[in-house]
Amino acid sequence: MTAQPRVAALIVAAGSGVRAGGDTPKQYRHLGGRALVAHAYAAFANHPAVDEVIVVVAPGAEALARDALGAATIVTGGASRRDSVRHGLHHVTARLVLVHDAARPLVPAAVIDRVIAALEEVDGATPMLPVADTLAMDDDELLGEIVPREALVRIQTPQGFRTSVLISAHVHWPEDAEATDDAQMVRRLGGDVRLVQGDTMLDKVTHPEDFAIAEARIAFESRSASGFDVHRLESGEELWLGGVLVPHDKGLSGHSDADVALHALTDALLGTIAAGDIGTHFPPSDPQWKGADSAQFLQHAASLIVERGGRIDFVDLTIICEAPKIGPHRDAMRTRIAALLDLSPDRVSIKATTTERLGFTGRGEGIAAQAVATVSVPRT
Repeated sequence: MTAQPRVAALIVAAGSGVRAGGDTPKQYRHLGGRALVAHAYAAFANHPAVDEVIVVVAPGAEALARDALGAATIVTGGASRRDSVRHGLHHVTARLVLVHDAARPLVPAAVIDRVIAALEEVDGATPMLPVADTLAMDDDELLGEIVPREALVRIQTPQGFRTSVLISAHVHWPEDAEATDDAQMVRRLGGDVRLVQGDTMLDKVTHPEDFAIAEARIAFESRSASGFDVHRLESGEELWLGGVLVPHDKGLSGHSDADVALHALTDALLGTIAAGDIGTHFPPSDPQWKGADSAQFLQHAASLIVERGGRIDFVDLTIICEAPKIGPHRDAMRTRIAALLDLSPDRVSIKATTTERLGFTGRGEGIAAQAVATVSVPRT
């Protein structure tokens, strides 16, 4: 018999997110290279005490959620936050449930620990922060009376509950009343909700300027890696370099379209996340890659970085050959590579050099390329 899961996380991502601006609901806008909701999902999915994660999304947003979360358990919410939580609770099988707002993307593991620990003694628990600012009444745009702040706290999520208690609170809540959060619902039912220490990392992303603040709070580390590739020049082949067809009496022969520049860049990007090399992902022995556009290799490597929550900061490419001259095609290559990697052209450097007629490149037998990529990825 399978044991009942102990802890479930229920992420509420069914809001419209209009105050953040833009055409895309804020929970699907990117923060640090991935969707806002994906940060919260990863925090719970990677926490050793959490057994299941359920994401509640707005009707019609299922495709957006799937693009952001992949194989996550996704359910459709209702017209209000309370409806959405209630819909999500139908899918919770664990004894304890953590309810979290997707608008709080950065979830410290220590806060999850504190909330879960408190549930051993009480019906519910919520993280909080003391109020540091002076509070006052707004008297028709004039300063009003000061509000004592000593007994006031800021409430955050994730809020944790014994699942049966939270379900009962939703069942008995008046249909014509709304609740600001689930903790108030449990408290109204008579349950005890303990306050535990929260974290400023849990501040909500509500307005456009909040994205910049949240971005600055993500702990990134910078990584650089190199790539190198060589291909033979042969008559009767097209010459693709940097994603551009270059007129020449010979072309490169080898893996796919043999774009030695894109291959070197692909290996450099894969190296930044220790994901092997181009042959690992696209074996030259596999006939489906014969003559393939190397652009798809480069974009695959870039997508793996984005999936890790990373971003590409800069790429530098050096093409080594006697002929053809690279200078006339440099700008076209920069534009193409920038478009493939979703970068501005000033983040793409392309240089060319010769070997003073020494070696295979000097004899015109082949072309070599070396690349360096610099990326930022979330610190683990």
